[in-house]
Amino acid sequence: MSKLILKIKSYPKIGLVLLAYIAFIALGMPDGLLGVAWPSIREGFKIPLDALGSLLFVSTSGYLFSSFLSGKIIARIGVGKLLAISCALTGIALVGYTIVPSWWVMVVLGVLAGLGAGAIDAGLNTYVAANFGAGLMQWLHASYGIGITAGPFIMTMALTSFQSWRIGYIIVGAFQFFLAISFALTLSMWSRETDPNPIENTKLLTDYKTPYRETFKNGRVWLSVLQFFLYTGTEVGVGTWTYSLLTESRGINPEIAGIWTGSYWAMFTIGRIIAGLYTRRVGVNKLIIGSLLSALSGSILLWWNPLPVVNLLAVGLIGLAIAPIFPGLVSGTSKRVGDQFAANTIGMQMAAGSLGVALVPSFFGVLARWYTLEIIPVALIILFLIQLGLYWINISKRKLV
Repeated sequence: MSKLILKIKSYPKIGLVLLAYIAFIALGMPDGLLGVAWPSIREGFKIPLDALGSLLFVSTSGYLFSSFLSGKIIARIGVGKLLAISCALTGIALVGYTIVPSWWVMVVLGVLAGLGAGAIDAGLNTYVAANFGAGLMQWLHASYGIGITAGPFIMTMALTSFQSWRIGYIIVGAFQFFLAISFALTLSMWSRETDPNPIENTKLLTDYKTPYRETFKNGRVWLSVLQFFLYTGTEVGVGTWTYSLLTESRGINPEIAGIWTGSYWAMFTIGRIIAGLYTRRVGVNKLIIGSLLSALSGSILLWWNPLPVVNLLAVGLIGLAIAPIFPGLVSGTSKRVGDQFAANTIGMQMAAGSLGVALVPSFFGVLARWYTLEIIPVALIILFLIQLGLYWINISKRKLV
């Protein structure tokens, strides 16, 4: 590991970008572990099927807390220390899962996992937005896609080769400790003073120490927060409900529906990789508006449903279209709300996104129960139209009271 750290210190900008990407891969891994591990965890602790909700609730609460306050924490201790501490907390939680004697202790550790994940997410987003272009932001979030894809494979290997879900968490937990050490050894590189080509009389987003009470007075901040709430909820909502829509409402074979649903996340990851190549040339605003219009088109196609194969085209189009939106929104934060409010706003956006993931897909489920699963494409159309309107207002020159 010492050789790796020396290489990173030799090429600070490239090294920090690579370290950030690896950290985002690690951020996605735990999210991919739980679904595969849950049957074994439930059997081992002799708990009911819906007990998972308690773990998700506390981890989401921890995520909301740390991501919301990340701007203030970064101002006090810096990005490097925040990332080192957060990775250590996540590693403690994941390895702790494997040694706890009862389910309720695992739930308590879920708070630490959420705190660590929220701070890593918001901290890295803030740092990349402050120091690098929108293209690199796209690849940062593509790294998360790689991690969430790798998680199930790691847990499947642990279950098939070792007959233990604990091995999977130990592997990913150890990776978190490796990252914590890496961030600790490169602390000096995450500060502004180490920039080899400093720009005179400029301030980075992480240099501001704007009080939250001032940030709360900015109307564009709240528009951005609402945008993140709706976008992330819609993103996860599509991935959560597509399989049910195709199998239970449209009578598509479960295996085929599984492949089509998987195509959503595959196109999603591919879209972010591709977006990193052309974001700078297109511009963030055109990219996001074009992505929302394309996602709207895919949702209309999914609602129309003239032929079964059109479902595949619609789901793939939505996944490909929305891929650049989240990183684009993050990297464009300072232009929407102002540099002095950006660090606080990014943390608030991360928190709102987490809340959207918890609430919007659940709302889809309520709508489907009240009406039918066919209400899902209609809800997607409405949500993408609202997001288009919100974004247009937020980038306009109109003064917000």
